Amino acid sequence: MGTTGQGQAGQDVDEVNVPPVRKRSAVRGFLAALRLTVVSAVTGGALAALVVAVIIKDVPVFLTGGGVLVVLILIGVVAGRRSPADEEPPAGRIALARIEDLRATSGEMADVPVTFRLTVAPDDRPAYRVKIEQHINLVDIPAYRPRGIAVVEYHPDEPWKVLIVTRPTAEWSRRAEEAEIDSAPESTLVVSPDMSEGSWCMLTLFAFLAGAALVVLLFRAELFTSDNDGAAAKSPSSSSSASRTFSSSTTVSGPSTSLLAFGVMRVTAMELEARVDTAYVTAITIEDHRMAVRGDSTRPVSETVHLQSLPYELFPGLVREARTTLGVRDPRSWRIDVTPGTGAGAGPRVRVTVTGKEGTAHLDADATARITDRRAVGESG
Repeated sequence: MGTTGQGQAGQDVDEVNVPPVRKRSAVRGFLAALRLTVVSAVTGGALAALVVAVIIKDVPVFLTGGGVLVVLILIGVVAGRRSPADEEPPAGRIALARIEDLRATSGEMADVPVTFRLTVAPDDRPAYRVKIEQHINLVDIPAYRPRGIAVVEYHPDEPWKVLIVTRPTAEWSRRAEEAEIDSAPESTLVVSPDMSEGSWCMLTLFAFLAGAALVVLLFRAELFTSDNDGAAAKSPSSSSSASRTFSSSTTVSGPSTSLLAFGVMRVTAMELEARVDTAYVTAITIEDHRMAVRGDSTRPVSETVHLQSLPYELFPGLVREARTTLGVRDPRSWRIDVTPGTGAGAGPRVRVTVTGKEGTAHLDADATARITDRRAVGESG
């Protein structure tokens, strides 16, 4: 490629030392996309946490979601107040360019949009092709013609940003009149690596929904169990007459909360009693994060268990005893089943079952949490 007024020796050196602008631009684009993805996902998750917290009535989750939103707003305010003067725009350079093609779009204004295909020939780097759109005054359009030479301003770090200088200096006008620039091959065409506006919008929406969906999945047990159980309590399986069977369950909020925590079992039992509208049930099941009750109003009181009469504060000790003394070295799960006792005057029967890779074991206790029987791993019965 030959260019009058363009240093050939400098061009050869530039072919070796040209800065990797495409790589830097790609890295900046990737970092911008990553930042947008993280912010959108966190925003979606925070808003979903607020909604979930209101549904399941969990104050810590509400405070966490609200706190994250406040932090995001503060970051946005600080970033918005940052002075633009702190960031110097990249300096533009003047060069000559060959007009390969141009196409004007009709318009009602004095300045009409014109699409140019150019071969830009900087002094310090190889020539390359670029496609731009610029508004040109109708009076000046005849000055631009295919195979003509124009004076342009370009950015070395962002070579796709090219602007035709409509009023160049006298020296650059003289150089443009004397220059002859060969067309650069189509393979040198440079385009902006940034995503289109539609792509940015899709990325933002996807990340936002993904963050919200993740929060909903984390609290799916509390959300859906509570809803189903509330409906079950309000709509018993039989008619609304005095004779009915019922069942209800609830899950303690938060992945780190356990029913073994002091006082949690009794509070949960009181909640279930309010749901089923009776303290007399026929079965109680307690797991690490879930408590369930079943009942039948046709049963006599002697064949039921009173929810508030059980020593819930002693049950964690029974679970520890079962997990450490029955041969299950690495218990994966535990469960407490409370059922009415058999025989006249018999109190409720409490059975604690633990399961691990060695198998299943259990111990039985009475209504005062006194152990009455043990079945270690491998024992029959």
